[in-house]
Amino acid sequence: MRKKLQMHTTDYRGDTMIEILRVITSEQIAATAKLANEIWREHYTPIIGAEQVDYMIAKYQSPDAIRTQIDQNELVYYLLYVGRQPAGYFAIQVRSDEVFLSKLYVSKTYRKQGLAGKAIGFIKSVAADNCLRRISLTINKNNRASLAAYEKLGFKSEKAVVTDIGNGFVMDDYILALHTG
Repeated sequence: MRKKLQMHTTDYRGDTMIEILRVITSEQIAATAKLANEIWREHYTPIIGAEQVDYMIAKYQSPDAIRTQIDQNELVYYLLYVGRQPAGYFAIQVRSDEVFLSKLYVSKTYRKQGLAGKAIGFIKSVAADNCLRRISLTINKNNRASLAAYEKLGFKSEKAVVTDIGNGFVMDDYILALHTG
């Protein structure tokens, strides 16, 4: 099955343009990695500790790691812009039975402004374009603010899962899913 993926969408909140752009260029990858570094350190250090944050950024969110994920068709990354400012990013994987939301992060400055909802709306359209009715994700069990946000967007917890990610670290997560059809 050939995957259908959108490259871009634009919306407005009042006079402010909100844009979602597919990450392709080296500059976009660098902007994504910069956002990842800022957001992860601010948001995840209190949840999983600085040492695990450092490890996960290096392994999954460095420019080289993001480039590899894109080049090997593991994930498709998108940047969220408010006006001309990068405000967040997300990454998805279109599977045979669902769209997996691997990452969705919004800078602290732009949280609670509906950007996650815009991203989920975009992902729903990707799911519809690919005749898929389910979006799933994993989320740290102690990430209470994000759990509440996903629940508000209609996601339901399906089960708990612990994943060894190497170097003595694990991801202690819930699997959440949204059924779109």
